[in-house]
Amino acid sequence: MDLYMIVLLSLCGLLRAQETTETISLDNCCEDGKKRGLESQDCSSLPLISESTTCRVVQEQCCSAVLEDSICTSGINMAKDQSSCDALLSGSSTCETKTTKMCCECCLLGRALQDQGLSCELSLPVVYQCGQVSRSCCVDKQPAHGVQPSKGDAQNTEDQCKAAGCAQRCLNGTCSCLDGFKLKTDGKHCEDINECLLGPHHCVTGERCINTLGSYRCQREISCGTGYELTDNNKCKDIDECDLGTHNCAAEMECQNTAGSFRCRPRMQCAAGFIQDALGSCIDINECVSVTGPCPGGQMCFNTVGSFICQRHSVTCGRGYHLNAEGTRCVDIDECAGPDNSCDGHGCINLVGSYRCECRTGFIFNSISRSCEDINECRNYPGRLCAHKCENILGSYKCSCTAGFKLADDGRNCDDVNECESSPCSQECANVYGSYQCYCRRGYQLSDADGITCEDIDECALPTGGHICSYRCHNTPGSFHCTCPASGYTLAANGRSCQDIDECLTGTHSCSESESCFNIQGGFRCLSFDCPANYRRSGDTRCERLSCNESNECMALPVRITYYQLTFPAKIPVPTDLFRMGPSNTALGDDIEVAIVDGNRDGFFAAKRLDHGGVLVLQKPIARPQDFQIALEMKLKRFGHLSIYLFKIRLFVTPDDISNAISQ
Repeated sequence: MDLYMIVLLSLCGLLRAQETTETISLDNCCEDGKKRGLESQDCSSLPLISESTTCRVVQEQCCSAVLEDSICTSGINMAKDQSSCDALLSGSSTCETKTTKMCCECCLLGRALQDQGLSCELSLPVVYQCGQVSRSCCVDKQPAHGVQPSKGDAQNTEDQCKAAGCAQRCLNGTCSCLDGFKLKTDGKHCEDINECLLGPHHCVTGERCINTLGSYRCQREISCGTGYELTDNNKCKDIDECDLGTHNCAAEMECQNTAGSFRCRPRMQCAAGFIQDALGSCIDINECVSVTGPCPGGQMCFNTVGSFICQRHSVTCGRGYHLNAEGTRCVDIDECAGPDNSCDGHGCINLVGSYRCECRTGFIFNSISRSCEDINECRNYPGRLCAHKCENILGSYKCSCTAGFKLADDGRNCDDVNECESSPCSQECANVYGSYQCYCRRGYQLSDADGITCEDIDECALPTGGHICSYRCHNTPGSFHCTCPASGYTLAANGRSCQDIDECLTGTHSCSESESCFNIQGGFRCLSFDCPANYRRSGDTRCERLSCNESNECMALPVRITYYQLTFPAKIPVPTDLFRMGPSNTALGDDIEVAIVDGNRDGFFAAKRLDHGGVLVLQKPIARPQDFQIALEMKLKRFGHLSIYLFKIRLFVTPDDISNAISQ
């Protein structure tokens, strides 16, 4: 079937893309396989025409496709000729017989669909090849186009075609394609047939097949040659260089197109009596020697500029000669005699009736104009005389160099100029070949305006400048330095960070002897406390209750009052545990209650009960530095006896960032 040929030839195209350096093309490999398939040879043991593994695969697959197509075609023909496949039922169950039987039965199925007036588009879940055979036999048996269907049949056909949704053609609900296209597997849409890949093109040897949508075209593989171009109809056409402007004629010359080329002719036309040389100059024609008998008999011809005259016979001398003093004969003219000879200062050699110039170096003798002309060495020897630039001068040439170079002592090569010797840069200079590069020392950057001047880099203004110093950044020429707040901080060893000064440790605080110094970030606090009535001081931070003598009013007072100091920065995350409390030992049945009894303005803090004590928690964020004095009470009921403990906690909230320390 054609479908198998398409699939296998597509495989051929894929493999050909992988092996493009083969001497034998994959098309030739496939053609050999198809030929042997038509001869019913064994496709698995074909004689190889190439050592390439890819060529062997293409041979076998193209051979198998032809054999399988032939086997399937025989089954279709049996169904069409005998309308039965019974002859295949008693045969052997080889692969070939199965394929023939499948194609025969599927063809009968397609014909049955046509006989019953059903759509040729088989909706049963059969294999793809069976569906293609069935559709082909069904369409093949449809009535000829000359039979006019009834109005009802026409309406039914139109409805079937609308339902089929064909992309190009539809007949009785069955889709088909235009020439150059084939039906896709969906039975509705069409895709282009690559005639160049499948082989049904008519390009001859020397032409290359180029696939187009629905068709193909043949293009010459051999070039038309210089001066010609290939047209759309595959013909070679002369290129008119004069019309396209691709000629190289000089301004004083005129372009004339010729077959495959062009000629440059002088624009100036010479008047009568002159002839134009190869350089376009007009030279007098000596009619007396170039024309046979310009003068009548008995007369002599005398050449003049642009013409000639005829005179009666007399002694006349030709070019390069003149009459002797007696006027009786012609003698040679010595063109080289005198200081102003005919060679214009070059060496002159007199010849009989003529002369020859011995030109100086850098000149060449023009035999037509009989003069020495300058040789353009730069044009005659491009790239061989000068390293950089060549300038022709009269009788010689002169070399020069591009910017950044100077002419070497040999007058031809160019040496690099070390521009840094003239100090063109404001700071540092690096010589490079043909130029130089300015660069700056650390802390400076090259100016975009001139690329020479070094400008100070303001490190403090850079996007990362806010992170260079922890507090303040001060720019200096070529560098920067950091500073800290005037009090409470000192600059760290790295020169960037600010460290808190522990005034309590260094003794720089101003607390009295009765006060204790407590260091906080960027400062300190002087603390003191006095025990209330009925309490005595016990240690530096504790007040113990005196004996109560069973007084109920006294028993209601806290057993102990303890003072604590804490410091932390503002804007710390919440919730955060700040202070834990609890009895020094635990007993079974302990009942503990904790509560804030004073100092919790704005509700920043909360007291929470734990298994064996309590905790002071920061429950709301504190945005700015401030001080708090929290009174935290813990009630412990143990064995029926109630004890109260009071914790007075001084909280000092410092700035969250050192840059805010100045606002304290």
